[in-house]
Amino acid sequence: MSNGPVNVRDVERLAEDRLQSGPLGYYAGGAGDERTLRDNEAAYARRRLRPRVLVDVSEVSTATTVLGQEVAMPVLVAPVALQKMAHPDGEPGMARAAADAGTIMCVSTLATSTPREVCDAAPGAPRWFQVYVLKDRAVSRALVDEAVDCGYRALVLTVDAPRAGRRERDLRTGFTVPPGIEMPGVTAAAGTSQLTPAEFFSLVDTSLTWADLERLAAECDVPVLVKGVHTAQDARLAVEHGAAGVIVSNHGGRQLDGVPASLDMLEEVVQEVGGEVEVLVDGGVRRGTDVLVALALGARAVLVGRPALWGLAWDGEAGARRVLGMLQEELALGLTLLGAPTPAGVTRAHVA
Repeated sequence: MSNGPVNVRDVERLAEDRLQSGPLGYYAGGAGDERTLRDNEAAYARRRLRPRVLVDVSEVSTATTVLGQEVAMPVLVAPVALQKMAHPDGEPGMARAAADAGTIMCVSTLATSTPREVCDAAPGAPRWFQVYVLKDRAVSRALVDEAVDCGYRALVLTVDAPRAGRRERDLRTGFTVPPGIEMPGVTAAAGTSQLTPAEFFSLVDTSLTWADLERLAAECDVPVLVKGVHTAQDARLAVEHGAAGVIVSNHGGRQLDGVPASLDMLEEVVQEVGGEVEVLVDGGVRRGTDVLVALALGARAVLVGRPALWGLAWDGEAGARRVLGMLQEELALGLTLLGAPTPAGVTRAHVA
């Protein structure tokens, strides 16, 4: 690629060349036979876009809002763990990339920087904090309090991972977090960050219920979204217990193998609660045209995890920014050719 990568897949290949087998397997792998991992991407290929013609597309904008926050595009950065394992720029570099792209970054509980360090890297930029509720709830509360104090604008409660899925790439490589890579929240709970994924998830509170969501939503001054919703029934319960939004997600195919692709779960959730709260989706987005499909099926926005991570692994902050720019460029072109000058103009009639 003499002129550099031209799409996310190119960047992924470059990232693969820079990562050792253990970290690469951790980021790229899924659970079990990885059927759901593969299907997350394949689901987009099963849809067909239906352009409308003779529409004035002389002015096209990718801008939209998410939870009332103006963003440059309906593409957010999903929570991804251990970003300094991919590149020394880590989460601060990702935060600057997201800020430059005009979008929201969601910082993981498993971040290799504290919420405040990420905040200081891109002051004033919108960001959310992803929450795993640990058995030591004081640790989770301290992370949440720090994030809220630093101006994080929403909490994202992840509910589909009471234990780690069977991630066999990690078993084959014997993956553990490398020495020198610290996750402050994990160290506070376990005394060390040098754990396997299964060892980390043994710290997660498996007794979590809808009552805990309701309590978190009532106690926090920022909106709470529920990430990991698979069904209309759980989307309804999330709304009834105080969620300001839901994220349809199968954890990137990393938890229960054999569940549907995230995109295939999206429409039933939108039909159930889309008129009351915003519905987002993650998993499998690799193109701007994928974003169009998700919007047409009712998503307010998508979150991308691996694509942004591949950019970071390839070229640090600049690589992550390049990936987000690629997706925005593809989305702008897609809106033009679809005959929808803005994300709000994409409807169910635009996809089959």
